[in-house]
Amino acid sequence: MRTRQSTVTFHRPFTLTPDAGPLPPGSYDIEIDEEVIQVTDRTAYREVAIYFYVRSPGSTRMIVVTPADLQSALKRDLEGVSGPADPTAN
Repeated sequence: MRTRQSTVTFHRPFTLTPDAGPLPPGSYDIEIDEEVIQVTDRTAYREVAIYFYVRSPGSTRMIVVTPADLQSALKRDLEGVSGPADPTAN
């Protein structure tokens, strides 16, 4: 297991998960936990959890999201959509 640190930026208000509620645009620090996948000739890593830090004056909130949740939120941000995808829409 290894942990990487990174930053993601949202350009409009967004929602990671319904439980997390709406968040304002901005840059956010994240930590990504990855597990090792042994491949015959090299080592690879797979993302298993992402810790998303929401900082405000006097406090920090950590939201645990799946890699899919974060990728979906980033895609919606690029497309100009702020809420979570509607699972019933086809």
